[in-house]
Amino acid sequence: MSTVEALFFFAFLYPLVMAWTWMIGGIWFFFKYEFRDRSLPVPSQEGASIIIPCFNEDEQVRETIRYALQTQYPNFEVIAVNDGSSDRTAEILDELAEQHERLRVVHLANNQGKAFALKSGAMVSQYEYLICIDGDALLHPHAVLWMMHHLLNFRVVGAVTGNPRIINRSSILGKLQVGEFSSIIGLIKRAQRTYGQIFTVSGVIAGFRKTALAQVGFWSPDKITEDIDISWKIQMEKWKIHYVPHALCYIYMPETFTGLWKQRVRWAQGGVEVLKTYLPKLFKLKYLGMWPVAIECLLSVIWSYLILFIVFLFISGFLIDYPTALQVHSLMPQWYGVILAMTCLIQFFISLWIDKRYDHQRFFRNYFWVIWYPIFFWVLSVTTTVVAVPKALFNRNKRARWVSPDRGFKGEE
Repeated sequence: MSTVEALFFFAFLYPLVMAWTWMIGGIWFFFKYEFRDRSLPVPSQEGASIIIPCFNEDEQVRETIRYALQTQYPNFEVIAVNDGSSDRTAEILDELAEQHERLRVVHLANNQGKAFALKSGAMVSQYEYLICIDGDALLHPHAVLWMMHHLLNFRVVGAVTGNPRIINRSSILGKLQVGEFSSIIGLIKRAQRTYGQIFTVSGVIAGFRKTALAQVGFWSPDKITEDIDISWKIQMEKWKIHYVPHALCYIYMPETFTGLWKQRVRWAQGGVEVLKTYLPKLFKLKYLGMWPVAIECLLSVIWSYLILFIVFLFISGFLIDYPTALQVHSLMPQWYGVILAMTCLIQFFISLWIDKRYDHQRFFRNYFWVIWYPIFFWVLSVTTTVVAVPKALFNRNKRARWVSPDRGFKGEE
């Protein structure tokens, strides 16, 4: 086997093995935890604090607060943390607080970042259990009930992650991301929950046990993705994270390439920062349970750079006379491409079938769009990872502050 053949073999084998790992793990999770779990849990009198960090959310915050206050749970409070917003967010929150007894508002004088805002909300919360959502997210009325069920009934659970559902589907990017959250993100979380630890809770909707947060020092203000970091910190201290697909939260996602690019670079940088921080610690036997997600992340980085190297060899081959072992004559997939394409279609079919109960049974409509996923998002994944690695490795641990993201066109389907 030549050098190029070996490179192509790994480039083909990695997504193939991961796809089947996710499918098998996802199916196991579905039949063990979801298939018969349709009735609502019995509510508890234990209180829950819904924490909403907000930064320049004047266009969306009224709707976010309205959905949070409609939560169908006996005992809860809503804490909105205004993180030094420069728009009318503070004014709107104060107005809403006067109208609703359950709503409390915390104002930070300057923008400190989402991690600091979350910690501020946790510090003033009344209850042991925290449900954290983004300032533009719309919480399903039963989401808190489902998340509290796991936090209350499993003492080893330090955090739970919910199931974000995309609202805006007016563009091709929006439609592709609907399938992505089902066929990739949702399936991965199910599989990871099956074989061990979860790489990250969803930053849009996650629940925490305050005791677990205090034990690990709460969220890290210097990490660009506080959700990935807190997930690792909690699990490194032997707490478990549960994926709760019934805990729905509706979100707006980027529908412009610029917005999507910035989001995915941030996600990729956050993953590499976690590897940089925690990989040296994983050589201790007590952290053996974290190796599956660590290896999965590390291999994804290696695979991205390998794809870039193959493309480099192909393009530079027109200018440089490489040895035969390094010559790449074509980037077009051959027999292995057909196998990978069929595997992707099977993966998408399985994941959308599992997820259709949360998407109004719109199965085939989403399946049509998701089959185009590899063409665009694999290229996006490779390029964002390549860009993110040096950003993460040379990060000087400054406080990570946020800016308002691209939330799409908010149009009708």
